[in-house]
Amino acid sequence: MKAMILAAGRGERMRPLTDHTPKPLLPVLGKPLIVYTLEQLAAAGFTDIVINYAHLGQQIEQQLGNGQQFGVSIAYSPETEALETAGGIVNALPLLGNEPFLVVNGDIATDFPFANLHKQTVDLAHLVLINNPEHHPEGDFGLTEDGKLLATAAQKYTFSGIGLYHPDLFKDTPPGKSKLAPLLRQAMNNGQVSGQHFQGFWMDIGTPERLQDLADYYTANK
Repeated sequence: MKAMILAAGRGERMRPLTDHTPKPLLPVLGKPLIVYTLEQLAAAGFTDIVINYAHLGQQIEQQLGNGQQFGVSIAYSPETEALETAGGIVNALPLLGNEPFLVVNGDIATDFPFANLHKQTVDLAHLVLINNPEHHPEGDFGLTEDGKLLATAAQKYTFSGIGLYHPDLFKDTPPGKSKLAPLLRQAMNNGQVSGQHFQGFWMDIGTPERLQDLADYYTANK
């Protein structure tokens, strides 16, 4: 199964750190944030990786190269402007093929067991949900006992930024800028999205403070 890391975001909340460095390359204990994800994916058997980029993206390609040093093969999907999540995936579909693929946000840190996803069946999408963090208390989607996701529910969990997608989810999405959530909600209403609840370590590295929190976490858990 191929995997895609979303790395095209501008990182506005990370400024001024992202004025000259793309967010995925911001260092955590001397290692770029995206390298932690690459190493996790490689260890979990995801070795064909696609990375999209926009803002300062050439730096990502220059630093990571073809991925050989991380035990993976990297293909790049450049965007002249950030195309949002669905638009970025649509732009990269020629590199991702006709089978379900994994997509991971480039600005999260987690100990999620990615290897388990190789065995996961996918209708149109399968999302990993987490308990709602302080900065997103309202959550995103509901989860039924039989593992179906609901766009509307009394209890909602937060989407982790880890998901499996079938290319057919995007078959009616034209090239250009487009968001993922409307596609997912439509598919949920048709009963075509499954999910799971993950309760391990997860962080959204969206601010300089959380970048430092992650460094502190890794230091404490060495």
